[in-house]
Amino acid sequence: MRTPIRRGSRAATPIAAGALAVGLLAGACAAGGASAQDDDRVHVVVSSYPLQYVAERVGGARVDVVNLTPPSSDPHGLELTVRDAADLAAADLVVHLPGGFQPAADAAVADVEPGRLLDATDAADLRGEDPHFWLDPTRLAAVGDAVADRLAAIDPDAAPGYRADAAVLAADLVALDERYAAALAPCAGATLVTSHQAFGYLAERYGLHQVGVVGVDPEVEPSPARLREVAELVEQHGVRTLYFERAAGPGVTSWLAERAGVGTAVIDPVESHGEDDPDYLEAMGANLDALVGGLACQG
Repeated sequence: MRTPIRRGSRAATPIAAGALAVGLLAGACAAGGASAQDDDRVHVVVSSYPLQYVAERVGGARVDVVNLTPPSSDPHGLELTVRDAADLAAADLVVHLPGGFQPAADAAVADVEPGRLLDATDAADLRGEDPHFWLDPTRLAAVGDAVADRLAAIDPDAAPGYRADAAVLAADLVALDERYAAALAPCAGATLVTSHQAFGYLAERYGLHQVGVVGVDPEVEPSPARLREVAELVEQHGVRTLYFERAAGPGVTSWLAERAGVGTAVIDPVESHGEDDPDYLEAMGANLDALVGGLACQG
């Protein structure tokens, strides 16, 4: 029988990368010896909300999903706790996104056996430095299929259910993709100015040209030269709206928009999720409304 993950409040103390091995060992002992919640669900640990959404949609009631990123928190600045280490040690499957998006998670999964890991970058066919593949729904559907395959291998008796739920998820994502393609067709070639370059896959999929006030790392402050460059692009391309992220607030994007004489709107990279937040499909729908309302489109 699988070693269950003990569900409860997490320890608040973060652990440094150098202490992960010790934490994993201690966590494994705690999870294996103290849990009273012994069940046959597949225990899945994910590193961020988009992966949680996929695992929950594909796994349904057959899985117990733990997200290392706490609700409503910044996934880039993730700090792991001893509770997280125990979850990783007890997991049947760990779905992660390596490559620097979450350095603490990268360090933690180095101590997890390769047979229990699923690298989402392979299924999503990531290219370049931008990790935000889920903003292209077709790439998220591919990850859903990969998760279904791994869950079916772990829990063969439920394999038809995993694959059926992955197919339902894929259908929802295809429908979302078709909505985006139809709504943004008149906007082909429009310049999408965002607070940071998190929307490259979305822009590529739907024929937009992304310009970030800063690059992939949202913590980098834009230089005066970069602000002047973006202001010139705004004027040159007739940009009507600058987009800032829901969690980060308007900040320098609002300042730049005021000086350029254009509006602002909110766009969500769907990196994290709070208990009262819209889910992935709802957030992407709101993003589409914001794009259609703010981009310089024809027709």
